Amino acid sequence: MATNFDFLKSTDKNLFDIITEAEKLYRDEYFEQCMTQTRRFAENVCKDVLGNRRTGEETFDDMLATLKDKAEGNPQEKEFLDDLYFLKRKGNQSTHSSSVKKDGITALECLQRAFEVAISYSVYKNGPSEKLLRMQYDTELLVTGKKNKSLGERYKEKKNQLKAKPKQERKFEPKQNNKSSASKKSKTLKLKQSSAKSHKIPVFQLIMLVAFTISLTIIGFLFLASLRPY
Repeated sequence: MATNFDFLKSTDKNLFDIITEAEKLYRDEYFEQCMTQTRRFAENVCKDVLGNRRTGEETFDDMLATLKDKAEGNPQEKEFLDDLYFLKRKGNQSTHSSSVKKDGITALECLQRAFEVAISYSVYKNGPSEKLLRMQYDTELLVTGKKNKSLGERYKEKKNQLKAKPKQERKFEPKQNNKSSASKKSKTLKLKQSSAKSHKIPVFQLIMLVAFTISLTIIGFLFLASLRPY
């Protein structure tokens, strides 16, 4: 399972195991135990940074006081000490609390502070790294335990997938000749028009036909009238 502290594994496996256990406790909603574990992590970091400079310090408070006395006073050291003091204080409160509190917000802040301590510790051990100093605590990774790929990584992966796929053969369908299809349409239209014209009776012929029919009717009436006796 992925963790925010993967970078620490190669530097100090013991510290890595302590702090990743704190993340597991957080995921299981054991917030008080998570804060206690981050305190343990901070104390071990402090002990390791002091190293041979330790004299008779037995408690975490004593070690922090010695570390503070030996600090050069630059902003990075001040922030490092502030984070250690915060983790000690919240860890003590969770350890000696009379009741279990579901304080997920404070537990999350402890993990974030421990993350900053881990970065400072890695820089102290291995020297500065631009990639390391740009890292930020990923709360989604904390909750899911799965590392999301960056946009650049996803783009590169998609590009490689497209390269790996065999090129599909394109099926070409014969295109119809536009000119021939247009001429077919015009011929069809002309045929329809000519057939319509052939069935259409001219107006003049229609008038003559009606006049002829009326004339025949009048002649018929006159003929019948002539046959009647006076």
